[in-house]
Amino acid sequence: MVDRNTVDTSREQLLETLRSIETQTIVNILLIFFLAYILGRIIATILSKVSEKMSRSSRVKVKMVIPAVKFGIYIIAFYYFLTEILKIFGPELFLLTGLIGAGIGFGLKDLFADFVGGVVITFEKPYHVGDKITIGDYYGEVTDIGLRATKLVTPDDNTITAPNSLIFDEAVASGNYGASEMMVVIDLYIALESDVKTSMRVLREAVVSSKYVFISRKNPVILLHKSLPFYTRLRAKAYVNDLRDEFEFESDVHTRAWIELQKNGIRAPQLHILNIPPIEEESVSDARRNIRSDKSARKDSESSIDSQRNSGF
Repeated sequence: MVDRNTVDTSREQLLETLRSIETQTIVNILLIFFLAYILGRIIATILSKVSEKMSRSSRVKVKMVIPAVKFGIYIIAFYYFLTEILKIFGPELFLLTGLIGAGIGFGLKDLFADFVGGVVITFEKPYHVGDKITIGDYYGEVTDIGLRATKLVTPDDNTITAPNSLIFDEAVASGNYGASEMMVVIDLYIALESDVKTSMRVLREAVVSSKYVFISRKNPVILLHKSLPFYTRLRAKAYVNDLRDEFEFESDVHTRAWIELQKNGIRAPQLHILNIPPIEEESVSDARRNIRSDKSARKDSESSIDSQRNSGF
């Protein structure tokens, strides 16, 4: 067992060391972290703006470098911080580490988990800046991967800040994973009695003739159909040339496909409503008579109660 006097002496030495820290040293450490943050933001902004002026493949490659550059700057700042800590504390570092661990356990565990998640994202790369991802309830394009959170821009142009620790609890789906092309699934629904062969031909022509489509040996166009109880579903799987044109591609195919489908006499499925028999007029009139008789009976009972009260007085 550790002697109690030894523990008390170590605590006193740690407190004495904390009191001996110069204000200039603290200012220098804070200044280094501040400069690292500012430098990381400036470099990320410059690289992001430069990448927007490049071709789509070069844009994705440049944006993939941004998180690594930012974390490299943060690691240099953290290394300076560790060297200063070792100079100041020395033998008392073990006790300081215990205090830091207690602080993380009680109040900073979520922040620490987010930081670890940011490190994992940067080096394992489950997704990159510029990817279209689904994580938890969020879907959008990744615009920034920071120390604590990942920023997404949704299809409705909302900026979502998702904690990096979500990667430990949620599955991550990346639509393109570093590529500029991305698969888009387009569904059309036609009436059950429609000509499926003609409909599939029209849908294929609409997809392959779109200005947004990307077709190669590794990225073919796939067409599927499935008969359901009240309609037939046509499904096209094709790659969009630039992932940012995902919804423009889908809208373009829908518009031109339906123009051709209507020319060929193919229509959308009709809404099926259950036939409810109409209520006969006699039953309605009988119900009205019953309501009136109930009201008159209530009035008679109320008048008889009032007369009994008056006679009692």
